[in-house]
Amino acid sequence: MKTMKETLHSTFDTLKGDFQYANVMQTPRISKVVVGIGTGKIEDKQKLALIQDRLAKITGQKTSPRPAKKSIASFKLREGEIIGYQVTLRGPRMHDFLHKLVHLALPQTRDFRGLRVSSFDEMGNYTLGIKEHTIFPETADEEIKDVFGFGITIVTTAKTKKEAEALLRHIGLPLQK
Repeated sequence: MKTMKETLHSTFDTLKGDFQYANVMQTPRISKVVVGIGTGKIEDKQKLALIQDRLAKITGQKTSPRPAKKSIASFKLREGEIIGYQVTLRGPRMHDFLHKLVHLALPQTRDFRGLRVSSFDEMGNYTLGIKEHTIFPETADEEIKDVFGFGITIVTTAKTKKEAEALLRHIGLPLQK
């Protein structure tokens, strides 16, 4: 596997012609990956523990509970109630997770035809949703009745959508044409 310095230089060499970068440090890179799941009003403590455990196994890092920021009476939601879990990955864990996502999990997805290019936001970040967590190899032995989905946001230092798309294509993310 390439070191971070080698990856940075190969990315610079690849993107230099398209975006006229004068310095290696201008090259966009991935700063973090955020994996989050909304649990809503799930009351079952065992199911919440299962979700936390599976997300921790998939990402290799303990989950962080996310409380509601404000009360909403029509949803019977109170400020401070736990409504989801999140994991923020950086460094080697981030790279390991992305490698696992691209090379193991996404090819396991049923009827997979590539990721949509329209999922980039204006700041160069990419968000995708996983419908079934069972596509990851850590969860292959579990029961089918407790399947859940989650969202993945890849945060980059790119300034535009085009730069971010070129970066993610370079690292091997299977984006549609």
